[in-house]
Amino acid sequence: MNSDYTGNADHNLSGEDAPTPDRRQLLRGAAGLSAYAMGGSLLGGAEPAEAAGSAVTSFALAVLPDTQFYARYATTDEGQQFQSRYGSTPYAAQTGWIASNARSYNIPFVIHLGDVVDQQGKPNQWRVADAAMQQLEGAGVPYSILAGNHDVINDYDYHQPSDQGFGTDAQRQLAAEPYLQWFPRSRAARQATFRERDSSGFHEYHVFESHGIKFMVLSLSWRISDAGIAWARSVIARNPTLPVILSNHQLLNIDSDGISPLETAYGKMLWARLINDNDQIFMTLNGHHHGAAHLRKFNAFGNEVHQMVVDYQMDYQGGNAMMRLYELDFSNNKIDVMSFSPWVVSKPKHTLNQFDFAELTQANHRFTIPINFKKRFAGFLRWRPTMSSNGAAILPRVRTELLANYVEPPPKLSRPPVDSNDFPYVADTYAHWRAPTTISEGQIVKVGDTLPDVFAGHDMRRAGLIGPAMVGDVTWSTDKHRLSSAPGSVRFLNSDKTVGRLSAFLTAMGAPVNGRSFWTGYTIEAFVKIPADWDASKHRWGNLLGRQGNRGAVPGGYQGGDPEASSVLFAISSLREVQWEVVPASNSRYAQTNWSGELIRNTWYHVAIVNDPATATTTLYVEGAPVLRNVSNAATGTRSQNSPLPWIIGAGWWDGVLDDGFYGWIGEMRLVGKPIPPEQWLTARRN
Repeated sequence: MNSDYTGNADHNLSGEDAPTPDRRQLLRGAAGLSAYAMGGSLLGGAEPAEAAGSAVTSFALAVLPDTQFYARYATTDEGQQFQSRYGSTPYAAQTGWIASNARSYNIPFVIHLGDVVDQQGKPNQWRVADAAMQQLEGAGVPYSILAGNHDVINDYDYHQPSDQGFGTDAQRQLAAEPYLQWFPRSRAARQATFRERDSSGFHEYHVFESHGIKFMVLSLSWRISDAGIAWARSVIARNPTLPVILSNHQLLNIDSDGISPLETAYGKMLWARLINDNDQIFMTLNGHHHGAAHLRKFNAFGNEVHQMVVDYQMDYQGGNAMMRLYELDFSNNKIDVMSFSPWVVSKPKHTLNQFDFAELTQANHRFTIPINFKKRFAGFLRWRPTMSSNGAAILPRVRTELLANYVEPPPKLSRPPVDSNDFPYVADTYAHWRAPTTISEGQIVKVGDTLPDVFAGHDMRRAGLIGPAMVGDVTWSTDKHRLSSAPGSVRFLNSDKTVGRLSAFLTAMGAPVNGRSFWTGYTIEAFVKIPADWDASKHRWGNLLGRQGNRGAVPGGYQGGDPEASSVLFAISSLREVQWEVVPASNSRYAQTNWSGELIRNTWYHVAIVNDPATATTTLYVEGAPVLRNVSNAATGTRSQNSPLPWIIGAGWWDGVLDDGFYGWIGEMRLVGKPIPPEQWLTARRN
């Protein structure tokens, strides 16, 4: 798991009558869910066989990107959130579909890209994964699997060559690793395609055959050691005529524009030590980095190597069971790629919303790679496939049959506000902070200037300068979410946790809202936008909202972690997820946390957190979509200190001081003392 929801920069994710390609950007994970289109004519100049009506000789590889949230939130530990809402689970839906359709769609092999589970120390997550993969085993569909960083006990990353001395498979206590207990060599050996694992047990290779051509899948787990690389090279050397597909958890990333491929230090190391001088490797697949991208690179032989990253874990519902098929088409010298969800089409219709897609059609999710197989493999293989005398392309058939009885939910139509008061009035509002009516873009917010509470008069004022902060670090902005009726937003510039630079607004001492504990539940709303140059090293854990006072001092005997922190953490994590973590009013011994998926830079979002005592749930919504990384059996409210202390906007609290400054735009923010439905949110209209 690593870094970006997709979309075009500057695109407001509001959902109103947007064209389909834009609407498909909603709640998509990470920088990559935009596009790297592969265009151009087919190599070799041959007319596509489909166009002439000839038989198509092809097969399809099924690829399962990070399944970690599917495994986690299907457990009883997390309240079986998928089953409770849909009556089914995404991981089992993926493998069940493959098991049922492998024969009819000529799928000879399945590749799992790692992060099988989210928390390697939780056996129930492994049980979910175990049951899902058993569906493939029961149907006799072979697969490769590998350990991602979430599947190993120590998940140190790679930055430079000296990192090979720690955090690799060579430094692990193999007997203690859950991955090797749940997916040992003996289990891999049940696959008819299995050939070998290395001495650590983390890396394996398979050989499958289709249309008379044998292919190798070389599957490398997280942080391969020098010995593991030597083993991988020997495997290729011992099979000198096999085209090789290299599967790995981390190799290629997606750049901050959400479109371009970005090479990683680890990927460059593998390129230099394994890929570049092994001409048999023609294709690499990896997950880990959230989104999708495609890089065409040339090896030492002058031949193309197609590197692809795909990971949907930060999409709606942890990925919504999105997976891929790669159709290798010998007749037409191409590889066609399809990204789809077999789970979405089976969900109860009443549960579907505008974020449910059976297929992703953006150019970096549905594309074609021209590849002249005979020419590409000429250096090591005599190309003599067994060509079909009948048969049709696979992906069009999958598409037709998958969508046969599925009607995509229409986009949610949301009307922009007509004036600054065009939002629903809610009687139990405790505070509603928004920019003043008379602001201009870039206008400096001076120390002591007011961020008004338009409901109850509990205004906030800009706090004094903190650390190296300057007056110009906070400005008013006319930029805002298209569904916000506020005049604009407040922009926090130059926040930098590496030097302690931050700015904040505070309520006055003695303001009645300071003592609120929300005993009857709550709805917290905010509009937020992260800048294009957001940098995790400087801006991680930046707080939109907090409360003064250490949470270890709240009434009730707090026993959880970080007692120095605030009782309210409404922050943007190191991965640009929304974090909502509070000490509940009804059970203040431990904090409870909700998480979103990742937010795209330079895009406005509406975030709502709804705590409902009647259902014992706290649900986080992003752009109106419930995120299944929520708290079940939740306690009620959020606890204030015995001696009420101010609320904070733009920063958090740590052990007596303001900390963790926010970087970006905050639109209007509202605290309501009860759960309210979307029809009463700030994105709705007053009538």
